[in-house]
Amino acid sequence: MELVIGRVAKAHGVTGEVVVEIRTDDPAQRFVPGAQLRGRAARGGPERSFVIETVREHAGRLLMRLTGVSDRNGADALRGTLFLVDTEQLPPIDDPDEFYDHQLEGLAVRTVDGTVIGTVAEVLHTAAGELLSIKTPEGREVLVPFVSAIVTAVSLADGTVDIDPPDGLLDMD
Repeated sequence: MELVIGRVAKAHGVTGEVVVEIRTDDPAQRFVPGAQLRGRAARGGPERSFVIETVREHAGRLLMRLTGVSDRNGADALRGTLFLVDTEQLPPIDDPDEFYDHQLEGLAVRTVDGTVIGTVAEVLHTAAGELLSIKTPEGREVLVPFVSAIVTAVSLADGTVDIDPPDGLLDMD
């Protein structure tokens, strides 16, 4: 499975730098000078390999110069390019209470009394914390804070997430 770790938002300046939106929790490890990146154009096309020449932080994003991209036209041609990594390349997580987002997506969600709520569609990272976006069998979305007081158990082996929602959290009227 492939995960997106970054996306080229636009060109920056006239010397070939690109603005990269970060989509990984460890940009300091993934985006360093000399690192090789796999990239796929947003409009399709063949996968390409890029080498980072320089990288610096700017306004919550990264400014990167890639080998072979030396002007604004070359940088602008990369707009929308997704930088990818295979899940097999991710380091294992030692903490049993931590998960990669892709591990949670697709798990069945039920309450502690066994009532089926739906499946995890996505993990949302917000300023207030992580939320599980759960798709109900009726097609509605329910947002559940991913905190231990509500999410009581996660079993990757069983493919389930158990929740103990406070009153009103699951009311959809």
